[in-house]
Amino acid sequence: MPKDRVTGQHQGYGFVEFLSEEDADYAIKIMNMIKLYGKPIRVNKASAHNKNLDVGANIFIGNLDPEIDEKLLYDTFSAFGVILQTPKIMRDPDTGNSKGYAFINFASFDASDAAIEAMNGQYLCNRPITVSYAFKKDSKGERHGSAAERLLAAQNPLSQADRPHQLFADAPPPPSAPNPVVSSLGSGLP
Repeated sequence: MPKDRVTGQHQGYGFVEFLSEEDADYAIKIMNMIKLYGKPIRVNKASAHNKNLDVGANIFIGNLDPEIDEKLLYDTFSAFGVILQTPKIMRDPDTGNSKGYAFINFASFDASDAAIEAMNGQYLCNRPITVSYAFKKDSKGERHGSAAERLLAAQNPLSQADRPHQLFADAPPPPSAPNPVVSSLGSGLP
């Protein structure tokens, strides 16, 4: 855990080395967004390329129930694609209470488009949430998701590197070559 040279305090992050990539992947699946001292921790592979993955696929989620935390947002929205940073719920600096809105930064516009289409107007903790592209910082009313951003993202070779695992246990198996169904019902039943 790197420490600040002046204060001697740790800087809020650390590194763990694993014997194999499979072990690291397993630790990421198990530990990512687990709360440690009341805050969800972000566990991912150490790399410098995450900044290069930020293509501008940033969404705004509004009308959040006060009970919704970062882990619930992460678990809900990571089904649509790779999330680059922990979802950011805007909170009152004095009380820590949610202000009712949050931001999520996806690694691709495919993911953010799917999240907006599927989740806008859906109920999360008994409230219909609004999901749209976030306004760009320091711009006059311009939202993320523009044609220019999408063109730049399509040219980024890293943007396709981190694809989410989108097969779920309760989903039907992917279609394969048709197999003839053979059954013996006996006694001449049709």
